[in-house]
Amino acid sequence: MPLPFLTADRAFDTTDDIALPFDDHDQWRRPYRPGPYRVGAAALALLLASFVLLASVIIAAAGAVGGAVATFSVAALIIVAALRMLRVGIWVSRAGVRKVGFLKTSTTPWAGVTSLRTVQQPVRWLGLPRTVQGQALVLGRQAGEQLLLLTDHNADFLSRVEAFDRAADTVEAWSAEYGPVPAATR
Repeated sequence: MPLPFLTADRAFDTTDDIALPFDDHDQWRRPYRPGPYRVGAAALALLLASFVLLASVIIAAAGAVGGAVATFSVAALIIVAALRMLRVGIWVSRAGVRKVGFLKTSTTPWAGVTSLRTVQQPVRWLGLPRTVQGQALVLGRQAGEQLLLLTDHNADFLSRVEAFDRAADTVEAWSAEYGPVPAATR
């Protein structure tokens, strides 16, 4: 028995390009699904947090309130880190493009975007110092600086090349729709 309401795939199964009724371009949305490595790491962190919470209950039952509070604080910190890890990525809206990092978030309005292109370059593998040759979606800003948005070797797109291409195309489509209109050449 298929249960289409349980998946987000049905939004991509349509061949027509009509906007879905729940599409609101003023809300920030991620133009791709989080990758299995990111979701797996967050799930493991939440599993660890459940064990730490259980430990805090056992410590509280033993009568050591100070230790229980400290252990509960560690569990809360792990839960916050896991939820933030799931939030990391690129988000788009009518207002611009937002790069959400683990500790830092930067937003660039579409009017401040000068270029958005996919390039071949050395990229970091899963955010670690090791670099490999891969693809990256690079955003050029008006101040002349470059912002690396997506790579095909990060936690969302490792071994998912088609998903990277689809996400890069989606961000480029948002830029084409809401970005600055190029000046007409005479």
